[in-house]
Parts: sequence; C-alpha cells; structure tokens
Amino acid sequence: MLSICYTNDMSTLSVKEERALLRERQKLLAELGRLSLLIHGSYFERYSTCSRPGCTCHEGERHGPRAYVAGRAGGKPRQYYVRKGQAAAVREGIEQYRRMLEIADRISVINLELARAGRLGEKF
Repeated sequence: MLSICYTNDMSTLSVKEERALLRERQKLLAELGRLSLLIHGSYFERYSTCSRPGCTCHEGERHGPRAYVAGRAGGKPRQYYVRKGQAAAVREGIEQYRRMLEIADRISVINLELARAGRLGEKF
C-alpha cells in the first residue's frame, strides 16, 4: 500500500505515484464488486426458554444456542434469527461489510491525495 505524506497544501505527485494510486484504487473497486454477502449488523448466539410449562428449559436446560444478527430496519433496532446452516454465511457477510468500509475509507484517501495534487477526475 502506497502512503504519501505532504508538508504543504499544494502538493504534486510524480507520474509513478499517480499511477500507483490509480492502480490501487482500481484494485479496491474490483474487490468491492466481489462483496456480495454484505450484512450490516452484529452476530450473537443466545439460549432461551419456551412457553411450554413442563419443559426442561425452565429447570436450567435452556434451548439453544440460537444465532441472531442485531441490526437496524427502518432506523429501528432489530434482531434477525439466523437459521441453522446459515451462521457461517452470515458471519462472512458481516466481515464483508467491515471490509467494504475499509475499502471506502482507503478510496477516499486516494481520491483526496489525487485532488490535492489537482489530478482527481482527470482522464488517465
């Protein structure tokens, strides 16, 4: 990963640095296109008790663990039940969401470096 530090407001990039930034940005954009399982939320598991009066879950042997994702729907907090067999895919989706944020942050830094050098938006 290329990291460039500037000491003044009007900076310039060498052709080599500029091309390296553009290559990195293209690589990140391509990776972003492969993130198809995106899930914004937190994965957790919990045990529960049921409503059946004679069930052993009321005596300490609770049901579970059951998997959930805590997220938001319509701006309100919500928990989504995760079916058996889907836990790994859901955890991967949460990881992909985290990676998407990392990619967006890095692309923003690259674009700011290009803008600072007066090269953002130009055709290369």
